[in-house]
Amino acid sequence: MIRFIRHFLLAVQFFTRIPVTGRLAQWVGFSPEMLRASAAHFPGIGFVTGGAAAAVFALVSVLLPDTAFTALVAAALSTVATVWLTGGFHEDGLADVADGLGGSYDRDRALEIMKDSRVGAFGAMALVLALLCKVALLALLGSVEVVADAEEIPAFGSWYVCAALWLGHVVSRGLPLVMIRQLAHVGDTATSKSKPLADQISAVGLGVAFLWCFGALALASHVIDAINLAFACALSVLALLALLRFFRRRLQGFTGDCLGCTQQVCEIAFYLGLAASL
Repeated sequence: MIRFIRHFLLAVQFFTRIPVTGRLAQWVGFSPEMLRASAAHFPGIGFVTGGAAAAVFALVSVLLPDTAFTALVAAALSTVATVWLTGGFHEDGLADVADGLGGSYDRDRALEIMKDSRVGAFGAMALVLALLCKVALLALLGSVEVVADAEEIPAFGSWYVCAALWLGHVVSRGLPLVMIRQLAHVGDTATSKSKPLADQISAVGLGVAFLWCFGALALASHVIDAINLAFACALSVLALLALLRFFRRRLQGFTGDCLGCTQQVCEIAFYLGLAASL
């Protein structure tokens, strides 16, 4: 259990801006092996970021007047909260992948473009459209009234979208780990942001990640109907399979940016599947 907590805190330190410093950082420790093991707790970071997003959405929904635009404002501010909490870690990956694969059909040139910290036209367009899709889908989920099937109790949009937000962050952080298992790392390991993820994740690590996801699904099933959850997860998995095929064909593997891109696309696919299932 102590090792589990240390690995989780190391993941928090790496994947978020939450400070893990001083004596706490000394207790957590550091080694390349620990950093690789912390990847199994990537979905656990979704518990933190998704929880923060849900809290912001709920707070804004309570504080603002109940109008047709309340859900839109709450969705935008909850997205701001997650970007701030993660430092735009995954959004940056999405932009870099769009720039690299949109800017060149040559594999080596595409990888070179992806290493450039500057954002080009393809990256800017992908980033704007992804954030727009995310905010619009969350606003849609927050503006409809659904009924909890088990007890026929109305579950109003704000509660529903809070559960969706939280779960979307967890599931979308579990699926990229499958990419690590299935594809080879093709980035420059010496300088890559994904250096701790460069090695193949173990079956045990993948199992830990899925335990995080299954736990979140079990909790969210009290608010979201199982059929809706299944549809949303299925669409996220389809998005992952499409990206696996795409990166295998274009890059013959993955980079850290590809993992960030996958998280963003799977998160959007989750919200889209949930909205479509309603």
